[in-house]
Amino acid sequence: MTKEDLKIVFFGTPDFAVESLSRLVDGGYNVAAVVTMPDKPAGRGRQLQQSDVKRYALEHDLPVLQPVSLKDEAFIEELRAFNAQLFIVIAFRMLPEAVWQMPPLGTFNLHASLLPRYRGAAPINWAVMNGDTETGVTTFFLKHEIDTGDVIQQRSCPIGRKDNVEVIHDRLMVMGADMVLETVDAIIAGTVKPIPQDQMLTAGQHPTPAPKIFKDTCRIDWSRPAEALYNHIRGLSPYPAAWTTLQDADGNELTTLKVYATGEPVPFTSGDKPMPGTVAADRKTLRVACGDGWLELLSLQQSGKKRMDTDAFLRGYILPPDTHCK
Repeated sequence: MTKEDLKIVFFGTPDFAVESLSRLVDGGYNVAAVVTMPDKPAGRGRQLQQSDVKRYALEHDLPVLQPVSLKDEAFIEELRAFNAQLFIVIAFRMLPEAVWQMPPLGTFNLHASLLPRYRGAAPINWAVMNGDTETGVTTFFLKHEIDTGDVIQQRSCPIGRKDNVEVIHDRLMVMGADMVLETVDAIIAGTVKPIPQDQMLTAGQHPTPAPKIFKDTCRIDWSRPAEALYNHIRGLSPYPAAWTTLQDADGNELTTLKVYATGEPVPFTSGDKPMPGTVAADRKTLRVACGDGWLELLSLQQSGKKRMDTDAFLRGYILPPDTHCK
């Protein structure tokens, strides 16, 4: 079998998946169809917006399927009619068994972590938020439980001290696209030797969860250690972004701030132990006390405003006395 003979159906939604899809198309692989999320209302006008994958597929005349329900019989029959031998899934919903068991060569997923570490919806965010110095990408065959299938290939990449989630996302997106092509080629050649994930765990190890991130996940708890918050903030930057509120001395909320970047943690000096959330600011800098040290906020966004450097924010916003973060 050649790559032209192998019919592929590609499942994906965001730009992370587009890189792999474009590499398949440009490489001459036979992408028979694309499955992506239904258009969703977005923006102030709530107009329907196409996914990144759909826009790419339409630009390249690829058939597009957008089922509301992946269990819908009409969708399953339409999918079956393509007679695809292989399904590829990247940044998409959990597939029902009737779908992932359909192709004779299986269904594989590209996941942005070194499985079995960081199973779940937000592996890149959690790796950075937890202060890891390494992450990577994995291809694996789908099975019943999410992100638990046998591993096909895996490759690691470093997480730098100042890297945020956007930097790692883009790095893994390119690395992952390389590995998707390598995985398809290995499947065509019949050289794949999948490894069960439980065999990759050493004694006493357990899979690491990477659950979906909600608004409360992003709120900054200033009582935590400065190092933990340094990682928390860069692990959510630029999206969905860590946030905090500015409050006056009486506890009245003044405004909400999204925080995109901070300086390195600075330990408290001897005898200097302000309450967590205490703000120390001058005309150009703004520091906030954490559980064991200070973080200087470098890039932020006030509610209703654009993102800006902190000195620009302080030129236009007068902090009342005894302002604190909570």
